[in-house]
Amino acid sequence: MKIAFHGAARTVTGSKHLVTLQNGKKILLDCGMFQGMGKDTDALNHDLGFDASEVDYMLLSHAHIDHTGLIPRLVRLGYKGRIYCTSATYDLTRVLLMDSAEIQEDDIKYTNKKRAKAGLPRIEPLYTADDAERSLRALQAVKYQQWFNVCDGAEAMFTDAGHIIGSAAVHLRVTENGKTIQLTFSGDIGRYDDAILRSPDVFPQADYIVMESTYGSTLHAEATPSDGALVEHIRQTCTVKKGKLIIPAFSVGRTQELLYALNRAQLQGKLPEVDIFVDSPLSMEATQVVRTHPECFNKTVARLLEIDDDPFDFPGLHYIHTIEESKSLNFRKEPCVIISASGMAEAGRVKHHIAQNIDDDRNTILLVGYCEPESLGGRLMRGMKEVSIYGTWHQVRADVASIRSMSAHGDYEDLGKWLSCQDPAAVKKLFLVHGEYEVQTVFREWLHKKGFQDIQIPERHQEVTLT
Repeated sequence: MKIAFHGAARTVTGSKHLVTLQNGKKILLDCGMFQGMGKDTDALNHDLGFDASEVDYMLLSHAHIDHTGLIPRLVRLGYKGRIYCTSATYDLTRVLLMDSAEIQEDDIKYTNKKRAKAGLPRIEPLYTADDAERSLRALQAVKYQQWFNVCDGAEAMFTDAGHIIGSAAVHLRVTENGKTIQLTFSGDIGRYDDAILRSPDVFPQADYIVMESTYGSTLHAEATPSDGALVEHIRQTCTVKKGKLIIPAFSVGRTQELLYALNRAQLQGKLPEVDIFVDSPLSMEATQVVRTHPECFNKTVARLLEIDDDPFDFPGLHYIHTIEESKSLNFRKEPCVIISASGMAEAGRVKHHIAQNIDDDRNTILLVGYCEPESLGGRLMRGMKEVSIYGTWHQVRADVASIRSMSAHGDYEDLGKWLSCQDPAAVKKLFLVHGEYEVQTVFREWLHKKGFQDIQIPERHQEVTLT
């Protein structure tokens, strides 16, 4: 058996790892899109690094675009197999991939207009809505904690990873030449004190582990103070400065966490009276999916549901539906909060809101999650005083702030807790993926102290034999 790392190798996006069995069958773990990689992004997303038509099966950890976003391209290039995932991932992926396909088609129309003016030939999108629809027909939902047959000699199981609704660690059990090997792929690991979701599950002993390491050198602040920090940013920006608070937030996971925190603050009488807008049709759809999967909620949210039938709604919350409504927020003079995708501020309506409000010192741009260093969010987080947005340079006069404790990714203590069910001596190799290389080297040393011996940080397209 071999595994090749074709994405999320020494970076945090583009998750895709290809397992090749002795009998030649190929099983793909995730097929994510690269995001926020600057001028290299398009090239990285066009080249999968393998022949899609040779892949036989796919196991999907969760619905985030950096884990699902190239599935329609995989299908476009010849993949014809099934895609196994959990029930909530099934529902979220249907929403996210159709949205992504629309973005691909819209972006290519804009690009081709520019190319036509320059006398250049048209180019094709990464994939179309038809490709996305065909890929969605391949999805098959499987329950947590249930081994199922993938192919002769291979079975798989999903365990809750606590990252977003439906997220899972993927466990692949392969029998070759009378010997059984278990490979565990973490997907993205959540936090053990998450405000909404259950904690990650324990899992059977693995021989090989492919593990995310996004925050492998970081300790988050406690989760609960983030509610107070969020309310304080609203008070300072909207009540004191009379400005707008712009919050880039991923449509899945982060937006729901923000709404839950604001709902809780409102129930406690701590939320300032200010209009709060969610300007993302995708966020609205994703929030509705989250509402339909209460089985993934932790006990705290379950208790809240006994007195509040919707933990993601409260007075003063408004959803923006149309582009015209979104544009009207630019002319609004009253203080307000605008929550909009994308989380790294790389695309979507939030990029326009930042462009419209970044040069006013009454306003604040609040970053509430990880941003690739070259993304707009990453550049703002680094303190750049001038940024380019849609080709126009803007002076950064608005305040830029962040709340790191709202991350859906576990810190190194959470990651260590996830591994605590394993006997380090029985793990032959542990591969660190989905992290920046400098962070991974720090995390590797920490794991060595925990007893894990052979810890590798693979490069993109590197292939390793598992015996």
